[in-house]
Amino acid sequence: MVVRGLDDRLLAFERGDVRGQYQLPQGGLDAGEAPLSAAWRELREETGLGPEDVHAVAEYPGWVPYEYPEDLKTAKGRMGQVHRWFLFDANSADVSPTPDGREFVAWQWVTREWLIENVVDFRRPGYELVLSSL
Repeated sequence: MVVRGLDDRLLAFERGDVRGQYQLPQGGLDAGEAPLSAAWRELREETGLGPEDVHAVAEYPGWVPYEYPEDLKTAKGRMGQVHRWFLFDANSADVSPTPDGREFVAWQWVTREWLIENVVDFRRPGYELVLSSL
């Protein structure tokens, strides 16, 4: 997640496939890839942001699981996912991402509370856990 340290706002992205739902960038690990390396890669791919825009400041100390609802379990052929969370701080107040146009189509700076209220239901417990501690 990307935070704007000046006012503790988070960079939230609107999903391209479910308009009106927001989330943080995320993605999978490539074979042999370290979690922080994957976080940097996914951040660049999905938002256009890199070390010139943000810097890594913290990591949540464990994996955070979530279970898919029944319809997604069937569609995706798996129970859910586990995430590793990293906190990136914006290098300046005017950081401006470029959503990839597929997964994400828009963005905005939001409060932690707003993001928890506007993330898809099955992800909410993980967001509450991490956003209250990082």
